[in-house]
Amino acid sequence: MWSVTRPLLQECTLACYRLLSAMTQAVPPILSITPSRALVDEKFQVLVENLPPGCPVTLHSLHHSEDKDDWEAYGHYVSDHRGVVSVTEDLSFGGTYTGKEPMGLLWSMRPVPGSREGLRLRKINVCTPMLVNISVHSGHEDFRDRTPLASALAERWYMAPGVKRIDINKQGVQGTLFIPPGPGPFPTLLDMWGGGVGLLEYRSALLASRGYVSFSLDYLRSEHLSADVEFKYFETAFNIIRNHPQVIPDRVGILGISLGSTVAFNLTAYSTIIKVNVPRCIVCISSNHYHPPGTTLKAGFKILSKYVLLTVCHENLMIIQIIVTNMYHRHFHKAHFDENNYMSWRSFGLDLIADPSNNVEVGRINCPMLLVNGCDDQNWPTVETAEEVARLLREGGKEHLLSRLAYPGAGHLIEPPFSPHFRATKFIILNSKKKVILLWGGHTKAHSDAQEDSWRKILSFLQLHLYHSPSVKAKL
Repeated sequence: MWSVTRPLLQECTLACYRLLSAMTQAVPPILSITPSRALVDEKFQVLVENLPPGCPVTLHSLHHSEDKDDWEAYGHYVSDHRGVVSVTEDLSFGGTYTGKEPMGLLWSMRPVPGSREGLRLRKINVCTPMLVNISVHSGHEDFRDRTPLASALAERWYMAPGVKRIDINKQGVQGTLFIPPGPGPFPTLLDMWGGGVGLLEYRSALLASRGYVSFSLDYLRSEHLSADVEFKYFETAFNIIRNHPQVIPDRVGILGISLGSTVAFNLTAYSTIIKVNVPRCIVCISSNHYHPPGTTLKAGFKILSKYVLLTVCHENLMIIQIIVTNMYHRHFHKAHFDENNYMSWRSFGLDLIADPSNNVEVGRINCPMLLVNGCDDQNWPTVETAEEVARLLREGGKEHLLSRLAYPGAGHLIEPPFSPHFRATKFIILNSKKKVILLWGGHTKAHSDAQEDSWRKILSFLQLHLYHSPSVKAKL
């Protein structure tokens, strides 16, 4: 057994750098990405050739986001006896990821040093690709100070060629509809994100790329909802997609994450219109069935946010001011901060869902459902929610309708595969416009594995319940 000391490694790096300098004048290293253009849920292969054997190099990925922030990932490799580094086959000995990780250059991305705190990377314009520049540098230390030996550009798309994107603003409903290529008809999904403000389209675009009409619904803007129109808003959205000429009307599903899963539970449990046209299935990611009686969905979310005011105090510490006249003050004081002063809602969430009257009566649901949760979710007690849903369905003789995925080490924000992991990000409290940094939880490697595995199983679940019929097959 032997080990490489730091001086020896530095000496090898310098020797390799001199050799590379001489070699690049005749046979420069070649970096290739295959495929260089692909959907974001597809894997690629990164290969570096024409290196000296046993040469330490760093593979570096860099993305300039639409928010003008730079994101990076990198792994340290040593070329084999042929002078080749294959990210698919070889081990990374350090960096933002370690081990044999073919997609580590994507899922381990993080803001470059010196960036703003609490950033989250999300694609806004799905009609353009996410561009990732991948480069190879000599050595493992201070690689950013060296000119790249070679580089190549990867295009990562949410929208496949031929997918149609249609803005919807009709009958008071707003959102974006994505239609797969081909004449159809297709199964469809009503797609809803969580409590953040703004319309997100990238998951719907990817679902359309996988053969489903998908409607990304905008439902949290104040002009959209009020107590007397809320259910009608969602029912109208459901009917808009169900009646679309390229949709199979009895093959409609609902997909929601976080607050979006609350909407999915509510609609399938209580909406007369939607229960008559029973959705074929629902998928709830980071499940939340909290819904206080006598409130709208939006009002229920406001209860969680209205009474949190962010105050910046001495030494930039954040504290919560509780309005004690609110009936929920006895729970909300349990919201806590971790060692980084990131806010977690999990503790008071446990108290809120402990009262059955605060929760959706999921036993009323009559369609198959898939619950996807991370066991390190620090935002909401989603695993406990899934346990409670399972218990209620079991008591009602409906346990056969439930499928569950629970991932150790995964957090709240379970996104499409190879998306970067965000343990804590900035969050705007609804209505107050106050900003906090919310703790979502998760550990990067485990969370990434959960995203990859859950996406594959979500697509299989949708295939089973929305496509599985000899008479139902879209013409792709």
